[in-house]
Amino acid sequence: MSELSHPPAAPGPDIEAVPGPAGRPAEFVGRSPGQLAWLRLKRDRTARASAVTLAVAALVALGAPLLGRLTGIDPTDKFADRLNDFGMPIGYAGGISADHWLGLEPGSGRDILMQLVYGLRTSLFIAFTSALVATGIGVAVGVLAGWARGWLDSAVNWLIDLTLAFPFLIFALAVIPILQDRFYSDREAPSPAFRVALIVATFGLFSWTYTARLVRGQVISLREREFVDAARAAGAGTAHILLRQLLPNIWAPILVTVSLMVPQFIAIEAALAFVNIGVTEPTPDLGRMIFNSIGYVASDPWYTLFPGLTVFLLVLAFNLLGDALRDSLDPRSTR
Repeated sequence: MSELSHPPAAPGPDIEAVPGPAGRPAEFVGRSPGQLAWLRLKRDRTARASAVTLAVAALVALGAPLLGRLTGIDPTDKFADRLNDFGMPIGYAGGISADHWLGLEPGSGRDILMQLVYGLRTSLFIAFTSALVATGIGVAVGVLAGWARGWLDSAVNWLIDLTLAFPFLIFALAVIPILQDRFYSDREAPSPAFRVALIVATFGLFSWTYTARLVRGQVISLREREFVDAARAAGAGTAHILLRQLLPNIWAPILVTVSLMVPQFIAIEAALAFVNIGVTEPTPDLGRMIFNSIGYVASDPWYTLFPGLTVFLLVLAFNLLGDALRDSLDPRSTR
């Protein structure tokens, strides 16, 4: 009796059919979870557009000093001779010209393009640094709580719940002025570097709770897996298990958390400028530009449009990229 021939199984989502040599059937090549996530991310048009937008923003921010040398304009330069008697820019659309591509700031006469470029640099620095600080604290606390048992896990959970009980924005409004008064008197203006460091520390120290809770849950689900038992049986220590066995398996949700944390910090940092506890002069800042432009919305709407549109595009691009990254890293995703 002849053997029955069965057709090959259809490739699943984790394998790809690759044409074989001439005269031979197609071969199936397996892919790792990271490769699958990268393929899904590359096929997402929204993710590609968001990544390009953020890459351009990062290049512009990093190239701010080069742009300043090319134009010969510093962000603190004031062109009072191009303002009228009412402090408004002379010319069309807020003083847009060949020398000042986005016009001039009413009242101060500073170049809006240079303020925007350097303000973009400030916002991205604060957001990324705060996200890294918050993620580092959250991962350390989450791993400790997830790996430990008993009273230590309960204590960390109590600390997370206590921190979550504080409204973050209201807490920032209270903490930043108090700490500033601790180091500076009423007659002293805080240095821009001090205010930036204070904002980063406040964001980082009070935004780690979500990451810690997420990492704790992941570690609890992984600590009883077979590969952890095998590492223990092979004589691996706690540090090796945590750093070489558990952390590589939870990098995906951590990466998604960082991508969604950055736009939140950009928006909150801009909001702090409206209550005068954001970045101080003369450091350029997008939030302060929007705050300063409120009084000129009717007479010079371009001054409000440019920084407002920049913040909007940054937050939107980061959120869209974070959503696409979350979908691509989800093994159950059908995208």
